[in-house]
Order: sequence, then structure tokens, then C-alpha cells
Amino acid sequence: MSSNRRQALIVRGGWDGHQPIETTDSVIPFLESNDFDVQVEESTGVYTDAEFLASVDLIVQTNTMSTIADDELAGLIGAVRGGTGLAGWHGGIADSYRNSADYLHMVGGQFAHHAAKAPKSELAGEQADNYLTHTITIVPERADHPIVAGLSDFELTTEQYWVLSDGYNDVLATTTVAARDFDAWNEPVTTPAVWTRKWGRGRIFVCTAGHRLEVLDDPNVRTIVERGLLWAAR
Repeated sequence: MSSNRRQALIVRGGWDGHQPIETTDSVIPFLESNDFDVQVEESTGVYTDAEFLASVDLIVQTNTMSTIADDELAGLIGAVRGGTGLAGWHGGIADSYRNSADYLHMVGGQFAHHAAKAPKSELAGEQADNYLTHTITIVPERADHPIVAGLSDFELTTEQYWVLSDGYNDVLATTTVAARDFDAWNEPVTTPAVWTRKWGRGRIFVCTAGHRLEVLDDPNVRTIVERGLLWAAR
């Protein structure tokens, strides 16, 4: 690895419906063109290699609905606290390890729900049953942040993530989940859609859009994700 290049680590796996291979493959050329050498791992076992992680400038994680061993998690948290960036999209980062409170504490948001179409609609038992048209709203006070600078509010038709989060996040964009007459909640709920978070010396970036490759390929989502990867890197 030449001295003027940085090291990116892609850790991918979990539920195949989120296309962890296709979506991460799609960001590799961008990373390489921005002077990263990229290593891809199909297992969280790499998180136990403290010496290697200390050399990593950016971890891109796409690993949905998995579990993580205690020593793997300790290695990941230690790397981020030491300055390694952590970035990802959708369930690959916001719904990775439901068994770990420490992971959720570090990342700052956990997937809780995505609303389905109306029960009276014709549901096909497919992922598209949960695709709703919704707006991603740039937070006006954060519109000059380099991840969202120059972008306007935009619409997506895909899963709309409702995440549980806290006030330590720097929220750059939100989405508002409607309250329909058949829903259990009684009023609209605004939830973070794009946020950053500092953890020790490390930076964390999360974009909740990115269910599949076609969503990641939306020009607004792609711009946010690419900028977020660069922002998070050491």
C-alpha cells in the first residue's frame, strides 16, 4: 500500500434481501478513485484483528440482522474510538446486531419499523409491500454540512425507516412517518434519516435509505453516501 493511499475495509453479510454484495461492490470504484485501498471481508471475524484495524481508515459495514461476538464487538468499538471511521446505509449499519446494546449505543440509531402499505391494499408478500413514497427532508440548520450541502428535499419510494435514536446524533436529514387511521400510532413521527456521530476519535455516518442497489443508485442517496464515506474516514 503506497503511503498516499488510505485503507478501507468493507464488512458485509447478513440478510441477502439488502444485497450486501451488490451494494458494497458499487462503492468500491468510488473509494479506489479517492485513494483508498479496499479489502472486503464476508465475516465480522476481522474485527478481532486489532493490529489490522489500527491501520484501517474507514470501515464500510453492510451486515443486516446478524449477531456479533463479544471479542469482535470490542475490536470494532476499540477501532472506532481510536479513530477509524464507520459508515453504512440502511439495515447494514442501523439493524446489524440487535443482541448488542453497546453497538447500538455507538451507532446511535436502531431500526424499529417500516410501515407497510394499507391492509386493504393488495399485498403480494414481497419486499415491495413495504415500499412507501416519502420525503427525505434536509435539516435547514445543517444544510451547509458537507454531506448534504447543495441538496434539496427529495422523494423516495422504498422502505421508510423509523429508527430509535438519541440527541447526541448530528441529524442532517429526517423523514416523517405518517399516521394512518389503521396504524397504532396517533400522530406523525419524524425520525432521523441521515446522521453523523463522534465516538472517541472516530466518526460515524449513517444513511437509512439504501434498501437495495436501485435505492442506493438514486442520485441524491448516492451523493449522500459517497460524501458520508469520505467524511467518516480518518
